[in-house]
Amino acid sequence: MTEYAAETDDLIASTADGVLTLTLNRPAARNALSRAMLDALARLLAQAEADPAIGAVLITGAGGAFCAGGDVKGMAQRNESGEAEPIDQAIARQRRNQRAISGLLHSMPKPTIAAIPGAAAGAGLSIALACDLRVMADSAFMTTAFAKVGFSGDYGGTYFLTKLVGAAKAREMYFLSDRVDAAEALRLGLANRVVPADALLAEAQALAVRLAAGPRVALAYMKENLNRAFSGGDMDDCLDLEATHHVHCGLTDDHKDAARAFVEKRAPLFKGR
Repeated sequence: MTEYAAETDDLIASTADGVLTLTLNRPAARNALSRAMLDALARLLAQAEADPAIGAVLITGAGGAFCAGGDVKGMAQRNESGEAEPIDQAIARQRRNQRAISGLLHSMPKPTIAAIPGAAAGAGLSIALACDLRVMADSAFMTTAFAKVGFSGDYGGTYFLTKLVGAAKAREMYFLSDRVDAAEALRLGLANRVVPADALLAEAQALAVRLAAGPRVALAYMKENLNRAFSGGDMDDCLDLEATHHVHCGLTDDHKDAARAFVEKRAPLFKGR
């Protein structure tokens, strides 16, 4: 398997059973995003997308938090020192990072999972929402947080939240920046599973391994179909895309073995082709 080197202490990368696990690792700052962390995330996600050995990506946080979002203390220091970069340069960098991280978590043809042990706030929440699935500890919470620090929001949170909970609830969550606990997140459909905190990583890793061992061609096509519907594709467009992908899946070794397995009353052996 390809080596995954984060090249910064702010991110830990590990691989096992076809899963790339990325752990945000600034626990003293509740895993607030640093430039080194963002650069490493973007690079490793692109590497995982192209790596046939990786079937799923799991992202989590160290030290009891998922991610507090942007490093507000660092922003305050830069504001006071006058070290802010030129605005056009800042916008270009922000756009690249958002597409390389949230955009790729959403669009890569592999399942992506966020394991949320604690606070998922600001851009940290946005990154979690960009993933296909979210598993939360029962003690975790979500908050947009942006209004509390005078920001409008980034990393796709307005897009993903509106799609997941609807316009009115998304506006409430952004304007008020209240906390949403794990039980409410599950009710709203923002979390797929809520588990005891001490079982979180094992539950999320088992889910990621299960997906990585699945029919990878079919899962990639499923994700593209679902993303087309998610982004507002019209019915005929979605029907046509489903038809194309379904017929292609019928030609895969995975489907053929699964069909034989059904007749033979055994579990299929998926090989991702």
